[in-house]
Amino acid sequence: MKRVPVVLTLTLIIIWLLLNGTASPGSILLGVILAVLLMLAASQFRPVRPRLRRLYLVVPLFFHVVVDVVRSNIGVARIVLGMVSRDQVRSGFLDVPLDLRDPHGLAILAAIITSTPGTAWADLSADGATLTLHVLDLKDEAEWIRIIKYRYESPLRRIFE
Repeated sequence: MKRVPVVLTLTLIIIWLLLNGTASPGSILLGVILAVLLMLAASQFRPVRPRLRRLYLVVPLFFHVVVDVVRSNIGVARIVLGMVSRDQVRSGFLDVPLDLRDPHGLAILAAIITSTPGTAWADLSADGATLTLHVLDLKDEAEWIRIIKYRYESPLRRIFE
């Protein structure tokens, strides 16, 4: 029998109870049954399980992402509000070589990049070795590659691989 993910199952039960607005025994029982059945059915679609190694690296990675999102918000706001002349803004696509191969790490890298204003994950090569990234203000390609590789990819590799 497959193992049921406990945290996700509990989260679904809590959401069920909140949506129903009651914590009666019948509602709790139905929530447990539905959550367990849903988790067992959904496990068929997720054959690869994440292997988390160095969880302590999540904290500094989280703070790097928060700082970068705030900085990017300010930079994009300056561009949108016209505080930077159009001549100074150079948007474009950038190819970043990747060493990260874990699908969960790649999914988190995609979420980080896409949630940072001014950047968007555009493509991943078929072999997974090259990320194509769109950057709103692409002044220094080498700096962007360094940021992606060392601030994001390196910790994600150490967490997942």
